[in-house]
Amino acid sequence: MSTSAIPQIEKDPRYPIGKFRRSEADTSDHRTAIATLAALPENLRSAVGGLSATQLDTPYREGGWTVRQLVHHVADSHMNAYIRIRLALTEDWPAVKAYDEKLWADLSDARSAPVDFSLELLDALHARWALLLRSLSEEQWQRGYTHPQLGRQSVAEAIALYEWHCRHHVAHIVELRKRNGW
Repeated sequence: MSTSAIPQIEKDPRYPIGKFRRSEADTSDHRTAIATLAALPENLRSAVGGLSATQLDTPYREGGWTVRQLVHHVADSHMNAYIRIRLALTEDWPAVKAYDEKLWADLSDARSAPVDFSLELLDALHARWALLLRSLSEEQWQRGYTHPQLGRQSVAEAIALYEWHCRHHVAHIVELRKRNGW
């Protein structure tokens, strides 16, 4: 059978690395998760490097955010996550607030600000986040918070989610560049 006769399975452009599965997340490999978080600013900067304003304003998939909105979303999301982790480390299972990421991505700054604003913010945020995470004891990794939609989430579980989140959104941009020959 020729390879051209083999049906090609199309990836879901919403989940280029697959969906996050909480039950399958490795919450014990802190070093790998921290390394991914620490590398995110450079990986994201490389993914958007050289893109024109028109390309930055291109949705990464039909019906999706533009690349610009995606970069700003990562900064918004990771700032919220960083604060939640700090709350978990200083309070006893605090309730944290959710936010509507779609509405945040629709605000004018997310639609028009230079991506460098969020890339620079992510440089400092992720340097500080990785520094904090490297200092945690095993007991601190098991502390957590209660999210209104996700329920109880330990620091280890939250970091597994954000390790995936880093790879997920960089992959959106990389896959768009491949599809469009950029």
